[in-house]
Amino acid sequence: MRTRKTPVLALAAAAGLLLLTPFAPAQKASDPAFKVKLDFNRWHDCDELAADMRRLQAAFPKFLKLESIGKSHNGRDLWLMTINNPATGPESGKAGMYIEANVHGNEIQGCEVCLYTIWYLMENYGRNADITRLVDERVFYIIPTVNPDGHQYFMEGPGGNARSGHVPVDDDNDGLFDEDPPEDINGNGIVEMIRKYVPGQGNYRISRDNPDLLEPVPFGEKGDYILLGQEGIDNDGDGLVNEDGPGSYDPNRNWPSDWQPNYVQGGAMDYPFQLPEAKAVADFLKAHPNIAGVQSYHNTGGMILRGPGAEAVGEYPQPDARAYDELGQNGERMLPFYRYIVIWSGLYTVHGGFIDYTNDGLGIVSFSNELWNGEQYFTSPALKEQQQDPSSPIAPAQSRYFFDKYLEFGEEYVKWTPFDHPQFGRVEMGGVWKKYQGRVPPRFMNEELCHRNMAFSLYQADEMPLVRLDDAEVERIGGDVYRVYVDITNPKVVPTVLAKAAQTGTVRPDLLLTEGRNVEVLAASFVDSKTVHKINPSVTPLVDQKDLKRILIRNGQPGKATRTAVLIVKGSGSVKVTYDSVKGGRASKTVALK
Repeated sequence: MRTRKTPVLALAAAAGLLLLTPFAPAQKASDPAFKVKLDFNRWHDCDELAADMRRLQAAFPKFLKLESIGKSHNGRDLWLMTINNPATGPESGKAGMYIEANVHGNEIQGCEVCLYTIWYLMENYGRNADITRLVDERVFYIIPTVNPDGHQYFMEGPGGNARSGHVPVDDDNDGLFDEDPPEDINGNGIVEMIRKYVPGQGNYRISRDNPDLLEPVPFGEKGDYILLGQEGIDNDGDGLVNEDGPGSYDPNRNWPSDWQPNYVQGGAMDYPFQLPEAKAVADFLKAHPNIAGVQSYHNTGGMILRGPGAEAVGEYPQPDARAYDELGQNGERMLPFYRYIVIWSGLYTVHGGFIDYTNDGLGIVSFSNELWNGEQYFTSPALKEQQQDPSSPIAPAQSRYFFDKYLEFGEEYVKWTPFDHPQFGRVEMGGVWKKYQGRVPPRFMNEELCHRNMAFSLYQADEMPLVRLDDAEVERIGGDVYRVYVDITNPKVVPTVLAKAAQTGTVRPDLLLTEGRNVEVLAASFVDSKTVHKINPSVTPLVDQKDLKRILIRNGQPGKATRTAVLIVKGSGSVKVTYDSVKGGRASKTVALK
């Protein structure tokens, strides 16, 4: 007799398993879809950056505001994206984080970090609790390129001196401006080197280790090649090639803090704020005193830089240096192969630099991350050990060629190719790296660079000051006189007023405001411990304040600290105490006098 098989559903029902099936939710995608899909394995030109920012604004109109803060020398817009949640308050009442990039035209990956930051904050608002809180508590001001002329020249041109902006400069002192730029005479989009084959008469030969390279011949021997310099033409007849291209100054030397003239600091121009881009950024920053954090992305070298730029300026006051150190040291943990460095002592001297201006002149905690570090090509301990062997194919002299051959499939190195040169006749041109190699990461590694550097800047934004008024207590002293205690807290690393800013008066003092219809403030002070004060109520009154309803706190509220304001008031009803900080926000507490 054949035994009938029990249906699977019947078995499941018998086991009680089927009861959940009708109520099980439909299977969801493993990764939620993005409202705006952007690519971060490519490089955006200026128009593409603006177009993607418009797409983001259209997708998130509640939070995003796109505007131009000014024009470059060539008339391009300096596009600023403001990120703010109006439901949690206006911009001016929140600490602002200003992020910019592309000060130097060839430093393009910073633009991608800025775009990634806007995109990531918006796509993860409401999905991630930390991101949601950041967008609610802070305001972000992001300019992906503060040098759009240099950026576009680098993207469209053959490379060469694309670091500068495009205000004309006479580099070779011949009375002409920008008349001999880098030229791509063979039309392949790259400014190459030129070599000429002269058998037995040259001073170079093909390298024994790498056939793509030339090496000088030993003393007493003859080689087969001579080098004739860069591809290009001597346009002005001065015997030099490609020596007077667009601009040729340094946009990061045109700021007023410790500015020095050109003969001291090359590329400084004639006076601070001479560059239209610098003037536009400065006007914006001064109009937004709530900005408490700055990040200016550069490249290359893998560094988290802070000022001062010059030794003669002197080290930051100890409380400021302590806040910088905590942020920078945590940044090293977030950014492998990056080092936290003071500019003058760890890199080189900079006069008139941007983050010196924002720290010294505006009282803002300011970093400049130098994006990408060549150590990231080969990251494992075993490969690092291999690189110590001079015969290894990834030894320092050979590693870029190995990486290009096996990971980028020969895309970045320009091999030598025959060419009929109008001046030198039959030559070979090549022997250089394309403009996207070396100072910028490989495209397939760029998203990690974007995310890690964004994460550091968001960490800095999260540690900007955030004033809170916690516990408030009232004690009757006698009659209608009361002692009011209000705990003022800043749980973040950064104080509401940097010590240097307090010394120089560059930031408006914080204000302790007291309001009440029938209230008079008789005395006021601060104590570190409310408990101790209640046992031994001896305080030093704020005798230098004329109006005790509007007390100036010149040193601000320290980071990671709670202090208690003690007010002796006379009156009835209720009293409202407000702590108003330009960079730490505004918080209030109302207590009844009883």
